[in-house]
This record gives sequence, structure tokens and C-alpha cells, in this order.
Amino acid sequence: MAAHRKPRQRSLGGQTARTAFTLALAGAATATAFDGTGQAEPNLTPVQVKAKVAKLYQEAEEATEKYNGAREKATAAEQRLESLRDEAARKEEKLNTARETLGSMAAAQYRSTGLDPAVQLALSDDPDRYLDGAAFAERAGDRQSAAVTRVRRQLREIEQLRGAARAELTSLTARQAELKTHKKTITGKLDAARRLLSRLTAADRSRIGEGTSGGTASGRASRSSTGGRDGLQTPGTATDHAPNSRAAEAVSYAYSKLGSPYVWGATGPNAFDCSGLVLASYRSAGLSLPRTTYAQIGAGQRVSRSELLPGDLVFFYSGITHVGLYIGDGQMIHAPNPSAPVRVAPIDEMPFAGATRVV
Repeated sequence: MAAHRKPRQRSLGGQTARTAFTLALAGAATATAFDGTGQAEPNLTPVQVKAKVAKLYQEAEEATEKYNGAREKATAAEQRLESLRDEAARKEEKLNTARETLGSMAAAQYRSTGLDPAVQLALSDDPDRYLDGAAFAERAGDRQSAAVTRVRRQLREIEQLRGAARAELTSLTARQAELKTHKKTITGKLDAARRLLSRLTAADRSRIGEGTSGGTASGRASRSSTGGRDGLQTPGTATDHAPNSRAAEAVSYAYSKLGSPYVWGATGPNAFDCSGLVLASYRSAGLSLPRTTYAQIGAGQRVSRSELLPGDLVFFYSGITHVGLYIGDGQMIHAPNPSAPVRVAPIDEMPFAGATRVV
């Protein structure tokens, strides 16, 4: 009978090894394509890059407005929390004073007739026992009864304040988590735009109207670049046609900020995002506007495009994610995106969504 021999394993070499290596590379590339990481962008023309960058800027601006709204809510929650804590501290001081008064009454009563059981209950460190009894007040004198009632009310008020403070702390924690999420989205979109623009030459970037900052989150656009400010109407012309002095002051302020850099989340005085510029312009005129585009569009009287006057707020995109300050003749001043400074631009350059007159 022939012996059973284990077949010899052939080593991978020559053409076989090269084939296996090629297949491994192909598999790795396929896996990378499916998980969405490391996948190279195809060669894009400057025009295609411009379109993709514009989309990324729009998405970043949408996230920026959500970030601004979350930050506004977080600030409000923080202020409410601080106020509740201050109020609780003040009431605790009053409670201590009231309990000291009861203690003095108890000491005097003990020296004369012994400590009344009602007062013992009032001075107990156990709030449940303290708040449970209503009968003890009937056995106390009028003065003691009033003091005990005050202490009981103060204890309840303090507990209510502590409960409200716990709720505000939960709200603040949620808002802070929301801020981190939106910030990550913003920086991711802007970094993607920067990478796309970095693949173009300076000449190509100039031809498609993108700045050399490449869309960084803190890119400082040159103040000398006013986005076509020369040759357009002067601030005097725009302010002369404004419906009132506050609108005129807002337009004048916006003109004074031409060339200022776009920085997301900024409200001036040296850098702005789109809603931050509008907010700062009217703040200079003594009018407080909401922080986000979503709220700003509801802050005044809606007007049609044909009714626009200098100082009106003009909004863009279906999601109301961009805003500018109208200055007349179909033009606005706005903070476009990180690749361009505050500048004058036609309102036709973006999809028009509506307008509001706030004064």
C-alpha cells in the first residue's frame, strides 16, 4: 500500500506572488472606497471645484447658524443657572436667620416652661418630619406659629429653586454637547473646502473668485479687498434712501466694516459671520436683533423683493441659512464665507428666500 504523503506547499513566487499582491491592493482600495475614508477625489476642473466649495460653504454656514443658536441657548441657560443659585443662596441666608429666631424663642421657652414639642419639631434637621406636621403650629404661640410658617415656606422655596437649577444644569450640558457637534461639522466642511482649493493654482483660485485663504475657519481676508466696493453707490446714497435713522445707521456701520474678515461665530467688531454682521449693524443703531438667521427673519415685518429699502435684511437659500443687509439698487453688504471678506454683492448671486424690515 502506498504511503499517504502530505502534499508539498508551493511557495508564492514570481508571477504568482505579484498577482496576489495586486489582488491585495485592489481589495484594500475597494474596502477604502466602501468605508468612505481615503477615497481620492477625481480630477476636477476649477469650475467644478468652485461648485463643490460653494456647497461646502453653504453647509458650513447652516451648521454655523445652528451653532450660534445653541450657543445663545447655552448662554441663557448658564445665566439662569447662576441666577437660581444666587437666589437660593439668598433664601438660605434668610432661612438661617429665621431658624436662629426660632432657636432664641426655644431657649427662652425652655428656661421658663420647658421646650415645647412643636418647637422641637421646627428645629429638627429632618425636613420631612418638619414639613409633615401641621398640628404643631396650633400648639405654638402666634409669634412662633408665624416664624415656623416662614421657615416652612422658605424650605419649600429653596427646594424648588434647587430643582429648577438641576433642570437648567441638564439643559446647559445638552447645549454644550450640541455646540461640540456643530463645531465639528463646521470645521470639517471648511477643512474639506480648503483641501479642494489647495489643489488649484493661485491663478485658478483668482479666476473662480476664491480667496487664497482656502476656506480656513480663521482665515483673515485682506481688508484691502472690498469685493468691488469702488464704483458702487456711496454710503450717503444708501442712507439717504433708508426708511428711518436706525436703518441708515445700520447701513453706515456695515459700510464701515467692508473688508473685515469672515470668522464663523463672530459678531464684531473686527470679524463677522453673516448673521453676526447684521446683528452688529443694528446693535450700533441701538436695536437688539436675534442671533441667528432663523430668528432674524421673523424679527420684523416681511417685505417683498420689489419693496426692498436700504437697511432691510435679505435672506437666502431654502433653509434661511444666509443673510445680508440691503443697500439699494439690487445690492447688499454681507459676510460671504471664510474665503472672502465683508463685501458688497448683488442679491441675485444666491437663491433669494425672503426679506424683513426690522425698523
